[in-house]
Amino acid sequence: MLLLHCPLLLLLLPLGSRPQKLPTRDEELFQMQIRDKAFFHDTSVIPDGAEISSYLFRDTPKRYFFVVEEDNTPLAVTVTPCDAPLEWKLSVQELPEEASGEGSGDPEPLEQQKQQITSEEGTELFSYKGNDVEYFVSSSSPSGLYQLDLLSTEKDTHFKVYATTTPESDQPYPELPYDPRIDVTSLGRTTVTLAWKPSPTASLLKQPIQYCIVINKEHNFKSLCAVEAKLSSDDAFMMAPKPGLDFSPFDFAHFGFPADNNSGKERAFLKPSKFGRQTSSKPRVDLHKVCIGNKNIFTVSDLKPDTQYYFDMFAVNTNTNMSTAYVGTFARTKEEAKQKTVELKDGKVTDVFIKRKGAKFLRFAPVSSHQKVTFSVHSCLDAVQIQVRRDGKLLLSQSVEGVRQFQLRGKAKAKYLIRLKGSKKGASMLKILATTRPNKQSFPSLPEDTRIKAFDKLRTCSSVTVAWLGTQERNKFCIYKREVDDNYNEEQKRREQNQCLGPDTRKKSEKVLCKYFHSQNIQKAVTTETIRGLQPGKSYLLDVYVIGHGGHSVKYQSKLVKTRKFC
Repeated sequence: MLLLHCPLLLLLLPLGSRPQKLPTRDEELFQMQIRDKAFFHDTSVIPDGAEISSYLFRDTPKRYFFVVEEDNTPLAVTVTPCDAPLEWKLSVQELPEEASGEGSGDPEPLEQQKQQITSEEGTELFSYKGNDVEYFVSSSSPSGLYQLDLLSTEKDTHFKVYATTTPESDQPYPELPYDPRIDVTSLGRTTVTLAWKPSPTASLLKQPIQYCIVINKEHNFKSLCAVEAKLSSDDAFMMAPKPGLDFSPFDFAHFGFPADNNSGKERAFLKPSKFGRQTSSKPRVDLHKVCIGNKNIFTVSDLKPDTQYYFDMFAVNTNTNMSTAYVGTFARTKEEAKQKTVELKDGKVTDVFIKRKGAKFLRFAPVSSHQKVTFSVHSCLDAVQIQVRRDGKLLLSQSVEGVRQFQLRGKAKAKYLIRLKGSKKGASMLKILATTRPNKQSFPSLPEDTRIKAFDKLRTCSSVTVAWLGTQERNKFCIYKREVDDNYNEEQKRREQNQCLGPDTRKKSEKVLCKYFHSQNIQKAVTTETIRGLQPGKSYLLDVYVIGHGGHSVKYQSKLVKTRKFC
């Protein structure tokens, strides 16, 4: 049995004809007590109708008191362990006649009152051991001095206690629905959709309720207090109070605990790491809390494929900031779709299609020893990302737009894995060639600038003059024209910019001419051409194709031109 501290005895049993009563649910007194933070500091008194937070050192018991003044009084006591199991016991003993306020005459001496209260064991009403949020509820409790004894045998920990003599009217904790389970309604590789029934506190009593979801990879949580303790575990125990001292729930922030008025706010999930908050160099648990208002369906995204996650839901009364836990659940995300690996043949062009934001894997295993290996990539639409690994070692990681060629050092019996990642804008198309023969070039070489230039001053009612750049390599160039409407715009032109579509897809009537062209002096590698036989005031789309020795072609950027209407 613990001895009462002298400061507490002075509070409970002062010398005088009428001893001071413990805090009760006198509303005026209660509101005064709440406003006066010093009232809760260094005291073992539980006020009626207010949740308190406190701290336990391992194997160091703590006792709290409160008074029920009248018989047949409703009583509810809630104890919330935060991050360790607790042993707690609730008992009651009769107050001395004068202490209850019902006697008359001179008060008993202080030492005699102390002996009366501390020497009696009291009647045990309830006991519990574990880490669940546990309740003692009675519709008719006797008057007396109630004692709440708590002990943590596992580790230093903190906890919350709430006691009230008006449980029917208070209802500070949100009520759970008849089915308090969380349902997993949809499961993907990186997403999980959760649904739950609303709290009657919100739907029937119209009190402000918000829901907070907690996601982690370890286990389910039984209270929001336990979640906050886990998130703050690196700070909380570094600045714990000294043994023997209680402290105010208003001062928790000074000891590294999360302030109660922030418990409903959303914590940032993370980019790039999607979970947790980084406050120290210690490894942090992969844990995230997000509050979503009063919705009762939510999709958790940015999860890892083939990974088990635990999901907990807490209904939080935003007026009282007190919460109730739904029955948690868990789910494993779907496996990543296994990619089919395409085998590349030496010197053969392979067409590849990639969905938006998708990826494709290709494998190249030369049959003979080689000193070098060349990868030629022709991106037909937007830029794509290419990664090349040789026997698991990363050799190349680049973005490719248009035609690019990469030459890597070879190795006997080496195997190459190529990963191609598509564009975020839309689907990607490309052609790729791998070869160990350096002279095997299927794609034509291109200048850095593949635009077609039109000369406005040389424009007539029936002709336009254009120019484009070539290279030092002799290639075949073909130019095509197509009449388009006057409202043809850049967006339509962009959609038709598939550089992999060759002249074989064009109508014969659209062909203007083909010619060979090159220049050893790269500064003079420019050719011009006048397209005749056009109609006055008409718009035309011009395309230039360069065709390599292997027969593969690359299209320059299309050019929209318009003849003069009057000449």
